[in-house]
Amino acid sequence: MKKFPKIIPIFPLSGVIYFPKTNLPLNIFEQRYLDLVNDAYNKDKLMGMVQSKKEGKSVYDIGCLGKISDYQKSKDGRILINLTGISRFKILKEISGEKLYREFQVDYQNFDKDIENTNNEVDSSSLMEKAKTFFKRNGLLLNWREFEKLNPTQKIDTLAMIAPVTNEEKQKLLESVSIENKIDTLESIISFYLYETGLNNQTIQ
Repeated sequence: MKKFPKIIPIFPLSGVIYFPKTNLPLNIFEQRYLDLVNDAYNKDKLMGMVQSKKEGKSVYDIGCLGKISDYQKSKDGRILINLTGISRFKILKEISGEKLYREFQVDYQNFDKDIENTNNEVDSSSLMEKAKTFFKRNGLLLNWREFEKLNPTQKIDTLAMIAPVTNEEKQKLLESVSIENKIDTLESIISFYLYETGLNNQTIQ
């Protein structure tokens, strides 16, 4: 397995997950994260993203390492970057220091498949039908014609990233190790919401 840094700077952000081989645009304006991005960009361009929890400074254990693939400074001091996902990681412990941003010791061993160039054909037809209904009911527009051009893994990861579900459910999707497990989890979550809205509609009528 390719070696990644054991200690990485991490940007905690609630409600945002992303996966290996997907892209995440970020608009950076807080000083601590401006420092983080500049330090990462000048070093190896690597930084981690993890969901923050509601309680204090707590973060979830699983996040994703990304590489800064685009970097632009705006006139008002903001930095616009694009992160390309590489591999998920598990947080082992936080590293104390004098920097404004947070650094953590992480481990990648449970996610060695993230960097493989496998493109397994999986049956996600049932999930896709439910996803289209779910998105329509939530008023979310998705260009399904362009979506169909993605490979199977990208389709599932894209749906997981943009689905209007809770932070806890997003985290569950991020922690699904295999693509099959991710499909089952996402379909289960969407089915629950469709069932709930179906019941509500019946009650209203």
